[in-house]
Amino acid sequence: MPLGHPMITCGKAGIVRSNPRYANLSSANDVPTSVRAALCDPAWFQAMHDEYSALQANGTWELVPRPCGAHVITGEWIFKNKFHEDGSLERCKARWVVRDFSQCLGLNFDQTFSPVVKLATICTVLHLAVAPN
Repeated sequence: MPLGHPMITCGKAGIVRSNPRYANLSSANDVPTSVRAALCDPAWFQAMHDEYSALQANGTWELVPRPCGAHVITGEWIFKNKFHEDGSLERCKARWVVRDFSQCLGLNFDQTFSPVVKLATICTVLHLAVAPN
């Protein structure tokens, strides 16, 4: 291809190919668009139950009486399918997330900190710390 010649991609050329990774998915594995729809499907109901149980087991929150005039931060369910390498359905994943966009610094919170680190990262850092120069 000569220099200065524009590259034409498949998308620009109007060529659309389906991804074979998702070819074997049926409509039964569709992600629900509402909590009501998720509760009607046993697989999604179980995913929601697993997420709620994990949050309870980790002591994510503590139920307290609502103070007068307090601004309550709401949450929502997020649904997503997880797939194996070959494109087959691994599991249904439900997440409960807080709508933190309604928070105001100094009003609803002062500081936030959520440390998330993988064991492999810790091992790598420790290995580098003890390795000779």
